[in-house]
Amino acid sequence: LKLEAEAKADATKKAYCDKEMKETNEKKADKTERIEKATTKIEQSVAKSAKLKEQVAALEAELAALTKSQAEMDKMRAEQKESFVAEKAELEKGLKGLKLALQVLREYYATDSAHEQAEGSAGGIISLIEVCESDFSRSLAEIIADEEAAAAEYEEVTKANELEKASKEQDVKYQVKESKELDKTVAELTADRSGEQAELDAVLEYLARLEDECIAKAEPYEEKVRRREAEIAGLKEALQTLESETALVQRKASRRALRGGHLQAEA
Repeated sequence: LKLEAEAKADATKKAYCDKEMKETNEKKADKTERIEKATTKIEQSVAKSAKLKEQVAALEAELAALTKSQAEMDKMRAEQKESFVAEKAELEKGLKGLKLALQVLREYYATDSAHEQAEGSAGGIISLIEVCESDFSRSLAEIIADEEAAAAEYEEVTKANELEKASKEQDVKYQVKESKELDKTVAELTADRSGEQAELDAVLEYLARLEDECIAKAEPYEEKVRRREAEIAGLKEALQTLESETALVQRKASRRALRGGHLQAEA
């Protein structure tokens, strides 16, 4: 009966071990999968955030170069305009003087008959001044045209720079925002993974105790059953033998008792 009780206890223990080992290994697999998924997401988010930060750095460098280029262009445009204003004023002043000189000479030679003999030389002077007037007028027209072209080009490039700057600044804004969101996600996932890791550690510790209790030190159940059955069969056989011997002794004792009775009767 004791062996049967031990066999029953062993069967109960095996059922307990099988159940706990199965459930614990399932928890281990689940926690491990969760940690692996979290790790994958963390690595992906970290890589994407790093890529975004690289792009932001490149955009900021481009913006700095664009700002520098615009500043240099602003300075050059201001110098060009200042030079144009000064040169235009000089040409206009010279042109005005030439026009005045022509007017004076023409009136002088036209109204004074005493100067009729000098008309030949006067004509040469007037022609020379007219050539100078024409040169001044042409130079004035050229610098005005150059200034208008330079101003138009400056405005066009400046507008393009403003659009490019606005676009890049918007890109920087959104990419910085996305990078920060990814960093926040990484922090949250890392915290979650730490929690899962702590739970996994506890599961592994419990599993180690289970394996130590149910596998490492315990005799294999099937072997123990065979051993118990062999012990029970041996005990049953011994019991039968003992019972047979007891019955034989009892029969012999009964015969001796009967023989003794007969002898007493004959005496």
